[in-house]
Amino acid sequence: MVKKKITKRRATQMREVKIKKFDTAASGSVMIEVGETKVLCTASVASRPPKWLPQDDEGNFVKGWVTAEYNMMPGSTPDRKKRGPDSRGTEIQRLIARALRAAVDLEKMPGVMITCDCDVVKADGGTRTASITGAWVALAMAVKWAMKEGLIAKNPIKGPVAAVSVGVIDGEVKLDLDYEWDVRAEVDMNVAMNHKGAFVEVQGTGEAGVFSRAELDGMLDAAEKGIRKLMRLQKAFVK
Repeated sequence: MVKKKITKRRATQMREVKIKKFDTAASGSVMIEVGETKVLCTASVASRPPKWLPQDDEGNFVKGWVTAEYNMMPGSTPDRKKRGPDSRGTEIQRLIARALRAAVDLEKMPGVMITCDCDVVKADGGTRTASITGAWVALAMAVKWAMKEGLIAKNPIKGPVAAVSVGVIDGEVKLDLDYEWDVRAEVDMNVAMNHKGAFVEVQGTGEAGVFSRAELDGMLDAAEKGIRKLMRLQKAFVK
């Protein structure tokens, strides 16, 4: 029997976040830990992008591509997670890919495709937001490798992209929802932003009620503060 965890944090206090190198054969590879949530993020470089990408008159690709895959490992949850794709995983990996593409200039990496794989080792809430934050670091590492190998001439990275969850619990805005907070949330929201403070994605749902404009503003403000902290960690790691 799994012992019930009681979250003891201030409303806008984030869980401890760690980004660590993790040795794999991929060009970029890190383990991101957000509290008890752990996600292995790798980025693999390929010089054969999708054929549907635009080409010039001579058949040369004029853009590159960044995509993502997301998977929860069987032991990531108390009840074994069945292997294989599902609708939730498909939706999440599309979200991750969109967020990562917002961080790069695809025209500066023609003919190169980078696939970011996010494998959840342990899930305790916020796996999709941890995946975005960690995958950007792996992506930056892979781009650095590709430039050293001469596959990319100019750095296509515009700046970091990071994400965090936020919600309303018992009428109070709370930042960085772990599982215990998430299941109690009246409102659940995931926010991804770029380095300029622009929103890449906002996914908000009234799980057990509705929310006001004031509560929405409060959640976005809290999310922005959390994302700024995550970006400082990202920048420190890649340097």
